[in-house]
Amino acid sequence: MMKTKNEMEKVLTEMCGSNLETCSYESIYTALLKIAEKESERKTAPVKGRKLYYISAEFLIGKLLSNNLINLGLYDSVKDCLEDHGKSMAELEEVEPEPSLGNGGLGRLAACFLDSLATLNLPGDGIGLRYHCGLFHQNFKNQLQSETPDFWMGDHDWAQMTEKTYPVSLAGKEYQARLYQIAVTGYEGRTNHLNLFDLDTIDPSVIGEGISFDKTDIEKNLTLFLYPDDSDDAGRLLRIYQQYLMVSAGAQLILEECEERGSNLHDLADYAAIQINDTHPSMVIPELIRLLCEKGIEFEEAAEIVTKVCAYTNHTILAEALEKWPRSYLEQVVPQLMPVIEKLDEIARARTSDESTAIIDRNQMIHMAHMDIHFTHSTNGVAALHTEILKNSELHNFYQMYPEKFNNKTNGITFRRWLLKCNPELTELIENLIGSGFKKDAAELEKLMEFADDETVLKKLAAIKHDNKKAFADWLKHTQNITVNPDSIFTIQSKRLHEYKRQQLNLLYLIHQYFEIKAGNTPEVPVTAIFGAKAAPAYTIAKDIIHAILTLSKVIENDPEVSRWLQVVFIENYNVTAAEKMIPACDLSEQISLASKEASGTGNMKFMLNGALTLGTMDGANVEIADAVGEGNIYIFGQSSAQVIRRYQHGDYCAREWYETDANIRRAIQFLTSEEMLSCGQEENLRRLQNELIGKDWFQTLPDFNAYVVRKEQAIADYAHHPMDWTRRTLINISQAGFFSSDRTIAEYNEDIWHLGK
Repeated sequence: MMKTKNEMEKVLTEMCGSNLETCSYESIYTALLKIAEKESERKTAPVKGRKLYYISAEFLIGKLLSNNLINLGLYDSVKDCLEDHGKSMAELEEVEPEPSLGNGGLGRLAACFLDSLATLNLPGDGIGLRYHCGLFHQNFKNQLQSETPDFWMGDHDWAQMTEKTYPVSLAGKEYQARLYQIAVTGYEGRTNHLNLFDLDTIDPSVIGEGISFDKTDIEKNLTLFLYPDDSDDAGRLLRIYQQYLMVSAGAQLILEECEERGSNLHDLADYAAIQINDTHPSMVIPELIRLLCEKGIEFEEAAEIVTKVCAYTNHTILAEALEKWPRSYLEQVVPQLMPVIEKLDEIARARTSDESTAIIDRNQMIHMAHMDIHFTHSTNGVAALHTEILKNSELHNFYQMYPEKFNNKTNGITFRRWLLKCNPELTELIENLIGSGFKKDAAELEKLMEFADDETVLKKLAAIKHDNKKAFADWLKHTQNITVNPDSIFTIQSKRLHEYKRQQLNLLYLIHQYFEIKAGNTPEVPVTAIFGAKAAPAYTIAKDIIHAILTLSKVIENDPEVSRWLQVVFIENYNVTAAEKMIPACDLSEQISLASKEASGTGNMKFMLNGALTLGTMDGANVEIADAVGEGNIYIFGQSSAQVIRRYQHGDYCAREWYETDANIRRAIQFLTSEEMLSCGQEENLRRLQNELIGKDWFQTLPDFNAYVVRKEQAIADYAHHPMDWTRRTLINISQAGFFSSDRTIAEYNEDIWHLGK
């Protein structure tokens, strides 16, 4: 392995065929890709005992070059070598396209888990789909979101085509699923793989205006987009086509590998562990049973085998996100599965007379989560609060049946990307203070507490934050042509745009702040409010929220009285690359979902690790963050999950009453259709959002509004008047972030559920 700068220089020069000073970044990137691939191949190892197969519709892996170089121990030698020849790692990274294989937290979590599996030397591969255009590329025009294809695949990407194909029957027609593989490197660990399936017949030329296409032309469109628009039957059927392609090809790959390693399939559970990430891969259960039966195993035994092999992760409390499909859909797309699903329903019904736990309900809807719980050996939530809500409320009937199956695995993030890669200056400071052990064992970050009252260290920490804010400001100017003030407080809310995440609460606060500034009540320090989010193309209200935020940003920009103190920024096409620039720059992390609705969140962990303080509700992993750092080092507001659940149970929340009785709420909501907003925005979108807030407000924005205003203004004042104390509290947050490492999460999964390598 090339550990020194001189060794790296020699190899790179030979591969590029010219002096590095004159060599293009494209040539250097291609050479490094080959070097990383070769080095990662050296770290593959034979599998002994159980191997994990992590099946997920999303893997938001981000750019891979720097991450792989860090994991392989090559990053420093490459960086030093390039700098000696006048080249920049930052510019080199710009050459690499970002794989568009995921959307939000679900996909980013899956990527972190693969990294941690390899780092912990655990045999475990991912299984997913090779989307040609990902979700979509987000564009803003006239303050409205529009969508275009995200053509990320180039001549040189990390996904290697293999000669392996697997037959998959869809609606009576056989397709060949082609296997592509991406090497997944661990930090000083082994190399695993992300297995992605695709069809050779996919044709991006069928895409019309925006991201529209003929959803019935399966041969050409099947893996074009992640989560195709499901606002019509054709879109919903396409999702089933996609999911079955993934699980059928994946199941065949699993059985093939296990048989090659010596399994007789009766003992499959000794060779394979399958983790079902949310309900998208649920059809792997009946598909595996079907394949085992084809190989001569009796149905009852096949069902027992699959139950021992499979485990299920629940990622949501929202009932609408637990997939259920009309029976007719599955009969049309995967008729071969229906006899299996019917038998599984019979078995489930024989276990209980409770109709609410049936797989096929009286309305002939097939409940994927129900099948997952009945026919896996483990069901886990992803934060302590989330798991308790599942047990006591949303899945209580199942918990009564299978208490031994339910367990919690609080989510985590990989520190290699979210600290070492995106915040090298902070990484260097930490390493100088406590050594390098935290890179492998994040719990060692607790040693930073020794420096909580060290003024020299705190000043260095504050300087690093300011450097990161300036770097992010430069990136914004370069990529988005937006100028921001790095001396303002950066409040950031970046996550999928959904009403339960409550970007609309932040919007109403910003309108409130607009009025306060107009009245002469200026904030203690200038505020830059930053958003990053995509709304699903068919999610009308979510797109209206984006429109309202963008419109407000224009109104403020055009008002010199307000713009001195307040700026609103919405990052276009937010992705992992943007997050890596933005997260180290954050001062105040907005985690303001309605209590009881966010399963976990992982952005909260990334911000915490990078020295931001959290403003949030007691929801998801915020609860555990608050417990870790102490109430003085986090800004908590709003209703408790118990209060929220009680409101839903009683059905007694009336948004209009809050609107009519609270002058500040009424003022903010009325402003949505004011002359100022209508001069920059679209009345249809603004009025629809206004009506939604007054007439429905399903995620209880208004009851939390005043508490949010108070806590946010307290945070801004603390930032302005007590900078050294603020920095001390950020250090405490960093020191307590170790628990939220995905290495810890994966170790718990392995100890309690997978038992890999045994």
